[in-house]
Amino acid sequence: MINAEPSIAVEVGIRQVEATFGRREKRQDPAWEQDLAAFLRDSHPKEQLLDLFARFRAGENSFDAMMRRVLMRALCKRVGHDLQVGPNVVLKHPETMEFGDCVFIGAQTMIQGRFDGMCKIGSHVWIGPQAYFDARNLVLEDYVGWGPGAKVLGSAHTGQPNDEPIITTALVIKPVTVGFGADIGMNASILPGVHIGAQSIVGAGAVVTDDVPEYAIVAGVPARLMRDRRQ
Repeated sequence: MINAEPSIAVEVGIRQVEATFGRREKRQDPAWEQDLAAFLRDSHPKEQLLDLFARFRAGENSFDAMMRRVLMRALCKRVGHDLQVGPNVVLKHPETMEFGDCVFIGAQTMIQGRFDGMCKIGSHVWIGPQAYFDARNLVLEDYVGWGPGAKVLGSAHTGQPNDEPIITTALVIKPVTVGFGADIGMNASILPGVHIGAQSIVGAGAVVTDDVPEYAIVAGVPARLMRDRRQ
């Protein structure tokens, strides 16, 4: 009798490799970096710190990356260890922002806060290049993956009264939350007031107008439930 192993169809050119960022061990920032950030924060007004950040914004060498990390620690409400900030990242009202440990922010990302707002980004969060965050009331929990070009809108104009230009009408700010371990696909859009459940997947290019349950897979415009990942 011949014992045969079950056959597995493998498409040519497709490989499966181990995750890198998701399993990255946190690197403790050296004490001198933290001391430098504290010195800059205590000795320079916010406007000067933003100017300094702009000087190092576009560089791709390790010194520029280190200075972006130091200056974000000086500017933001809280920054954990092992922050990686790509070139040409733009921050508006960084004093309202909190970042956990081991966060990656891809190149050309824009995080637009508000002077009286709140933005909390957890630990081990990966943000792809060219992402946009209307971060007036935003929470990204730990281990969130945010695809390149994905966007979140946290506010919208009322459009009332009808006879006024829409951009002159009142702005309604609604909280947006992305739960633990969720994955937001490339170029997806999340609209104000939406809660993305833990461990869920938002498909590439989806427009999410309603809450997404835990472990759900949603896709489309507007996004619709495809299936439960546990089934």
